[in-house]
Amino acid sequence: MRLNQYISSSGFCSRRQAERLITAEKVLVNGEIAPHVYFVEENDLVEVEGHRIKHASQKVYMILNKPSGIICTASPAVANNIIDYVSCPERIFPVGRLDKETEGLILLTNDGSVVNELMKEENHQEKEYIVTVDKKITEPFIDDLSNGVTIYNPRKKSYTTTNACPVIQLDEYTFRITLSQGLNRQIRRMCRHFQYTVTHLKRVRIRHIQLGSLEIGQWRHLTEEEIAGLNRQQ
Repeated sequence: MRLNQYISSSGFCSRRQAERLITAEKVLVNGEIAPHVYFVEENDLVEVEGHRIKHASQKVYMILNKPSGIICTASPAVANNIIDYVSCPERIFPVGRLDKETEGLILLTNDGSVVNELMKEENHQEKEYIVTVDKKITEPFIDDLSNGVTIYNPRKKSYTTTNACPVIQLDEYTFRITLSQGLNRQIRRMCRHFQYTVTHLKRVRIRHIQLGSLEIGQWRHLTEEEIAGLNRQQ
């Protein structure tokens, strides 16, 4: 977090006032005059005019309707990373990932316990997607998808049969699918097995959290009810 944000979020003063104090060299970081631009690390000691600043980090839970082209990584070295895109003053990280070209709901938080729970494959957390393919959908295609598909798993370097899952056709080229697995590019690989190519993929739900009417590229904090639902199901 930037130093001026760190000071203001502690309640000591406004961000603008913090900026003035930094410029006036009245802010020390680890006993030395702070540079004008500084990002506070976890173990830094920050003092303003002799007062030690204590930043009480709050737990943050948000969802983003991720646009295509944004990469689900917290690494600042990666262009178009999701953390820079959201630009949250707290240190947060994405829960899992969506492929660069995939749109839709992704959670971001600084609560490690939620991340661990949602990422455990054995917990079978439901994730729902809307999928558009390049040619007309047939009834056998829908049936085959729902019954499980044998696809290559690059992480295990072996073939895996996907779990049976609900699949509902929405129109000639679009269907809704609910997965309880998180295999690499799973939906795209499942469709490719039957000579279909995914042209648009959007996640609309993770467990009890719905994307709803959130516009693409927009984010919001979770409601108290949504957070309570996460905690209840841990």
